[in-house]
Amino acid sequence: MSLPTVDTTVTYPSGAVESTGIVLHVEELPDGTRAVLLDTTAVHPVDAGWPDQGADRAVLTAADGTAYGLLDAVVAATDGTALFLGADIPVKKGTEGWAFTVAHLLPAGASVAEGEPVRIEVDRAYRAALSAGHTACHLASLALNRQLAGAWKKDVQPDAAGNPNFDALAIETSTITEHGSTDVYRLGKSLRRKGFMPEALLQDLPAAEAGINAILADWTATGAKVRIECDGEGLTDLRRWTVDLPEGTVHIPCGGTHAQSLAETGGIQVTLTADAGDGAVTLTMDTICVQPAG
Repeated sequence: MSLPTVDTTVTYPSGAVESTGIVLHVEELPDGTRAVLLDTTAVHPVDAGWPDQGADRAVLTAADGTAYGLLDAVVAATDGTALFLGADIPVKKGTEGWAFTVAHLLPAGASVAEGEPVRIEVDRAYRAALSAGHTACHLASLALNRQLAGAWKKDVQPDAAGNPNFDALAIETSTITEHGSTDVYRLGKSLRRKGFMPEALLQDLPAAEAGINAILADWTATGAKVRIECDGEGLTDLRRWTVDLPEGTVHIPCGGTHAQSLAETGGIQVTLTADAGDGAVTLTMDTICVQPAG
């Protein structure tokens, strides 16, 4: 069977943890493992472009009943002549003539044939833990932006809630963990030129942390529902994390998975730490779900 010409249909945005799909392509990789492409999958893959949320843990059951644990699941792309995985993808999403797919990586020798139906079962507990962590990450970033709104002397791009978007302008890395996240920010000359005053944060870090946690306590107490709004079912179709906060509804573009409500986080708290480096300060925000559901 030839390489696919359309994006993989993904069902994880709706919370699906099981799916049945047809094998479109099987390719042996240089290390002997096999990349399996399906027409439809419930597996959330890691995206090398912004690898904040890792891949789901899942089992693929072949047509003959053999079950294989996925070694990984990664975003891949093809122009119809070759398959590129992860960081090797040479084009941006949406490039004409390219299809973006979920590559399910199986052990060497896995007996999966093109054209056959297979079943996917995702580890529910692990998915739920990452989903809660991702929702906590988004909410914490909004609370951080709100807390630091007075630390700007110039107008900059706003976040989804209308506050200066410190998170977007200073972020270095974001890592979603089980029931939490770690976000690392750089406070350097570039951020100062944009109008941010680091001393407003650094002169009393405990007060900033307490302010963020107070905001989060107010928001999570609402138990608001979380929705993923999708423009389509394809892997690269735009999706938006949406929640109704007391100040209004916010939408954040996001390709990850999420809790179904703020109540599932059991409360969210952050810890801030700052470390001085060469010409810049690194701010780390560790976020946890206090008493997550399940």
